[in-house]
Amino acid sequence: MGEVNLAQALNGALDTALGSDSRVVLLGEDIGRTGGVFRITDGLLDTHGGERVFDTPVAESGIVGAAFGMAVAGMRPVAEIQFMGFSYPAYDQVINHVARIRNRSNHRFAAPMVIRVPYGGGIGAAEHHSESTESIYAHIPGIKVVVPSTPRDARGLLLAAIEDPDPVVFLEPIRLYRAVKEDIPDIYYTVDIGPVRVEREGEDITLISWGAMMKETRQAAVRLESEGVSVEVLDVRTLSPLDRGGLADSVEKTGRAVIIHEAPLTGGFGGEIAASIQERCLYSLLSPIVRVTGWDTVFPLKRSETHYLPAVDRIVNAAEKTLEG
Repeated sequence: MGEVNLAQALNGALDTALGSDSRVVLLGEDIGRTGGVFRITDGLLDTHGGERVFDTPVAESGIVGAAFGMAVAGMRPVAEIQFMGFSYPAYDQVINHVARIRNRSNHRFAAPMVIRVPYGGGIGAAEHHSESTESIYAHIPGIKVVVPSTPRDARGLLLAAIEDPDPVVFLEPIRLYRAVKEDIPDIYYTVDIGPVRVEREGEDITLISWGAMMKETRQAAVRLESEGVSVEVLDVRTLSPLDRGGLADSVEKTGRAVIIHEAPLTGGFGGEIAASIQERCLYSLLSPIVRVTGWDTVFPLKRSETHYLPAVDRIVNAAEKTLEG
């Protein structure tokens, strides 16, 4: 594929999946002729036809419900919800049917399906278009929750999600769609769902993040390195199942951890990560675990969103205080 951005990597992954497996179908609002609100499915209708890539009514519960029926019947549907704030009408389908069918049927049925959800702020949209409520989905047993932050991972994780025998909620950070580019191979490859990715190795402190906030986390690591701090950076990538062992391995080495996410502090997934680290690394911790997050408010309108999203300065300041402890 050469050098592509995250949006192009996802488009290529869907094209590859459609071309290699006749069970794969794409459905969602405006994904056909329009190519999706972020053009992730652009051109796929022309290439694969209307029986494989098709538009649905504006009815999120119906989109996920239809995909669930297809999955139980043996297909591999990939459903798109335009924004995370629009996914809540489908929550009943997700929690009561999609996540439970394997257990409810005593393993006679499964739901091998993917629900793609663009999420997060930073593009100047209103609150329903900018939410980061990944903790809601990570809390549901029976589904996997995946969040790529690089084009290479986006392609490999999406193909792995489509292959997976169980349902996957695939969260796509809107702010990164066209913000980063990476040279990736034009072949069918997968990235394992589950393991954290060690993006940068270090000895003094571990910075932990996922999704769009990886951008600021990387920048904070560079600044701290310029100050003589050896920084380890972890990209969680999979919120459920969480790689608790990989997190612990890093923090046992560095003794310090800062967790960064743009969701509000209260009930944010950083709390689960912090608890997991504390349970496994108590005697290795040299200072308290710190979280740098969005505020406990409704996501603001455009003029205020830069004050809401965790900035590099906030991450660096939190790290420096942790290093003093």
